[in-house]
Amino acid sequence: MLDLNKMVEYTQPIQQDLDLFNQKLHDHLQGDSPLISSIAKHLLRSRGKRIRPVFLFLSSRAGDNFTEFSVDASLSIELIHTATLLHDDVVDESDMRRGQETVNAQWTNLISVLMGDYLFAKAFKIMVEANSIELMRSISRATERVAIGELRQIEETANYDLSEDEYISIIADKTASLFSVSCETGPILSRKDKKERENFANFGEKIGIAFQIADDLLDFVGDAEVTGKEPGIDVMTGQMTLPLIYGLNKSNKDSRKEIVKAIKAKDDKSFNRVYDFVKETGGIDYAYKRASSLAQQGLDELSAYNHSVYYERLEDMVKFTTARAS
Repeated sequence: MLDLNKMVEYTQPIQQDLDLFNQKLHDHLQGDSPLISSIAKHLLRSRGKRIRPVFLFLSSRAGDNFTEFSVDASLSIELIHTATLLHDDVVDESDMRRGQETVNAQWTNLISVLMGDYLFAKAFKIMVEANSIELMRSISRATERVAIGELRQIEETANYDLSEDEYISIIADKTASLFSVSCETGPILSRKDKKERENFANFGEKIGIAFQIADDLLDFVGDAEVTGKEPGIDVMTGQMTLPLIYGLNKSNKDSRKEIVKAIKAKDDKSFNRVYDFVKETGGIDYAYKRASSLAQQGLDELSAYNHSVYYERLEDMVKFTTARAS
């Protein structure tokens, strides 16, 4: 596992941007009702690593695209991301996230869903202030993609014939879409040409996919004290991730049947059998390499901007977010 304290070093050049982001986030989540304020305080206590704002700020500054509306754009994207997590926790019946009780566990499923809806509405209200139709179009499309990805993931639960390409398509929608629009925000707000927008959007897309592969790897090799959940929860509930997909594709019919049977059995030894299978078939190593390759492809998109401290820290953040399971 990587030392999370490294993020302090990597984000030092944009610390003022992050401070303003945190202050604005606090201000936007206060005062609409006592219940909203209570839930907001709860959410702000477990604020996460702010990965998407970090990528937005670093990529914008690396490309000299930071504007007076960049922080507001990052707020919209982060609120949308948080809203999806509130809804996810209801769907997954989760009790814990980031080391503390989920909103649905501390309050109710209804309140968690409605708070998610509130955050969506707040995000789009903030977005309007940037007065950019192109930004609204891109963030709206990214939000649509998140929903598509989530629905497709549910649809493909326990589909042990899922291909790698289908898996990549799902996580591109579910996770990479918000990374992509975060990195495209700078060129959009600075009114740069189509090529520059595509470079930054493609960078975010590749990094977002690599990020999700790394996150999926933690289900096999993660430390529960760090990740906040026991290894094996995803795979044993039928979620299809790259290590398992690769292992199944490399196996004969009998081995596939045995592993699928072990997953469905859900007994005390099931995950150990699945873990050994995935490791022996090369699924874990393959997923590491795939994430690393995608991360490098993403960085190649921004090779023309590698002349600043912001790019250097962006490169550090890419390694940080895609090597979390190593």
